[in-house]
Amino acid sequence: MTEINRISVIIPCLNEEANLKELLPFLNEHGGDKLSEIIVSDGGSEDNSIAIAKSYGAILLHSPVRCRATQLNLGAQKAKGDILYFVHADTRPVKSFAKIILRSLAEGKRVGCFRYRFDADTIFLQANSWFTRFNSLFSGGGDQSLFIEKSFFNKLNGFDESFTIMEDFELVRRIRQKSDFHVLSYEMTVSARKYMDNNWLKVQLANFTAFALFLLKVKPASIKSLYLNFLSRKN
Repeated sequence: MTEINRISVIIPCLNEEANLKELLPFLNEHGGDKLSEIIVSDGGSEDNSIAIAKSYGAILLHSPVRCRATQLNLGAQKAKGDILYFVHADTRPVKSFAKIILRSLAEGKRVGCFRYRFDADTIFLQANSWFTRFNSLFSGGGDQSLFIEKSFFNKLNGFDESFTIMEDFELVRRIRQKSDFHVLSYEMTVSARKYMDNNWLKVQLANFTAFALFLLKVKPASIKSLYLNFLSRKN
C-alpha cells in the first residue's frame, strides 16, 4: 500500500456564512499540517460566504451549476491531497478527524464515514443519531462526512451529477460494489436546523420518501421535487 500523505477537505457551499465562520477555523486548527488544503466549492452564494472562505485561506471554487454533486466533483478535481474528505458546512468533525482518517487508511480502510449526534438534544434526534453507529443501507449520508482515497474516487468517476439529491447514497452504493465501507466509532456533530425549521415527523417523512424512491430507481428530479415539498428549509 502506498504511503498516504495529506487530506483535502471539500465543502459544498450555498449561503453558509455563519457556518463557515465556525467550520473553517476549526478545520485549520485541528487538521493542521495533515491537510493539503480546504476547498470551498460554491454554488452561487449571495451572502458573505465567498469573502469568509477567502479570509480563512480556503481555496474558493465557483461551480457553474448549483448542484451538490457537481460542486463536490469540482472540488475533487482540484484537490491535491491523497485523501478526499467531504464535509457539509453545518457539520463539525471530531477534533482529531485528520489523525483518525489517516490511521484508518493505514489500517486498510480506504473509504468510510463517521457516526454523529445532533446539536439539539431531543429524544427523537437522539434516536436518529443512535442509528448512525451501524453500517447499514442507510449509512453514508453526507452529514456523516465521507473520506475516500482520491485514486479510488477517480476510478468510480466521482459523484453522479444527474443525482440532484441522494448523490451521497448513490456513490456509497457504488463504493460497496467495489470495496468494504466503514463507519468509524467516533461522533461528529450535525446541525438540527432542518428539524428546527420544520418538525421531526415532517423531516422523517421527507427522508423516508426520498430514500424509498431512490431504492425504486425513480428519477432524481422527481425525488427532489417531492422531497422539497415536505420542507421549509431546503438544505
